[in-house]
Amino acid sequence: MNLLITGGAGFIGSNVVHHVIDRPEVTRLVNLDCLTYAGHLANLEKVARHPKYVFEKVDLRVKADVMRVVENHAITHVMHLAAESHVDRSITGPGDFIHTNVVGTFNLLEACRACWLKSPTPDPGRQTRFHHVSTDEVYGSLGPTGLFEETTPYAPNSPYSASKAASDMLVRAYHHTYGLSTVITNCSNNYGPYQFPEKLIPVVIQSVLARRPVPVYGDGLNVRDWLYVRDHAEALWLVLTRGKPGETYNIGGHNEWANLRIVELICDLIDELAPKLGGDSRKLISFVKDRPGHDRRYAIDATKIENELGWTPAHKFEQGIRETVRWYIDNQDWVTKVGLSKI
Repeated sequence: MNLLITGGAGFIGSNVVHHVIDRPEVTRLVNLDCLTYAGHLANLEKVARHPKYVFEKVDLRVKADVMRVVENHAITHVMHLAAESHVDRSITGPGDFIHTNVVGTFNLLEACRACWLKSPTPDPGRQTRFHHVSTDEVYGSLGPTGLFEETTPYAPNSPYSASKAASDMLVRAYHHTYGLSTVITNCSNNYGPYQFPEKLIPVVIQSVLARRPVPVYGDGLNVRDWLYVRDHAEALWLVLTRGKPGETYNIGGHNEWANLRIVELICDLIDELAPKLGGDSRKLISFVKDRPGHDRRYAIDATKIENELGWTPAHKFEQGIRETVRWYIDNQDWVTKVGLSKI
């Protein structure tokens, strides 16, 4: 397996690199990343000199460069994680999301199609796989009950989720039209080490550690299903290596939490783990105006991946969030390197 991971310097991508690089199936691991604000080589210091590891600073929007990487490294498997992913940024600047998430995915699909399906009748036994990593936000918003299933109709409500829905459809089309061996995963909200702090959990941790106000949108009762990133990495590996071509798998953490409850829990954990800060961190919570199109609730039905591939999350949220808060407290040197302390 010559494995290409796109976005491997980002949050989920770097955790996946760490998780899979020592797998015996992997001969070479190529990390393609253009190192935008959320991608940092500091996330990969532990693997930078690994004999299997290769880094390519490439922008997915540049088709010729993407083709070169796939050809030169004889890529056989792709885990496509690179994306613009922050909803707030998509509201203020949707163009970047269309170019990166839609056009970038198209360029990568085209490169794989050109390299993997060169002959008019490609060898059906040839081992290739294109794994597109997407989001549960493509399904829209849930009411108080119910779960997103793989058959749930798409109903994206933000430019971000619309761009991911479009890229999902491209991947599906390349399987059905060209016979490309593709799989799609739609995951719930991730948390854990190396997450850039534009997302809720690292924003809260860093704000509390710095004794700054902790912003909470609206009434704070929007609900998300939270997935520990290292559990997600294992699920992605199983889908890459054992998932059925053409299929979609939903990956969820079985951990539904309201945003306000998470903020309060993080405040309490920091009061426990860093008592020198003075305690009473809940007083830092500050409610701010809700963002446009803020979906009320997401929740994933992960029955399919459990039944077909045997995956269930290993971490309960209380365990994973404690490990995450401890990691940020213990890795403030990393925080400084990637500039989180300035946010």
